[in-house]
Amino acid sequence: MTEPDALWVFGYGSLVWNPGIEVAETRLASLRDFRRRFCMWSIHHRGSEADPGLVLALEPHAGGVCDGLAIRAAAPGAALAELRERELISSAYVEQEVTLFCRDGSSLQSLVYVVDTGHRQYTGELELERQAEIIAHARGGRGPNHEYLTRTAEALHAHGIGDADLDWLVSRVQQMRGDGGG
Repeated sequence: MTEPDALWVFGYGSLVWNPGIEVAETRLASLRDFRRRFCMWSIHHRGSEADPGLVLALEPHAGGVCDGLAIRAAAPGAALAELRERELISSAYVEQEVTLFCRDGSSLQSLVYVVDTGHRQYTGELELERQAEIIAHARGGRGPNHEYLTRTAEALHAHGIGDADLDWLVSRVQQMRGDGGG
């Protein structure tokens, strides 16, 4: 059971390696009926209006499971303000309260930021090759898109969380950029 005033947020992308809030605790957790995908155009952080990049989003997907981190904020009020400023910058994400299932067998209520599939920044289906082409060259206010991809994949692996699509994208983007890879 969680503390009634605790603020938990689900990290499935950059929140895993750059939460931007003071963290009191993390737990490995899963969210059901969603999937992690590069399905949001980034026009601020990892791309621009003229040359959008891609960022990860949670997309509703019946039967899907997304593994990530349940992150408990040390200062709930300040954390909520920071998270909303960061995640709701263009209204492409919708804030929802969900139940996470932790690897230790517990469950908890958490905030999560889910893509609004009706928003203009939602990409719909993009083939992995097209995603790699975009990620390889896009750049935004927080840096190159390929850095976001690589840091996310590395952070997930550091927590024992695998994602075959992200691994393929890392390798393919490295090939496109001449950074190595198979």
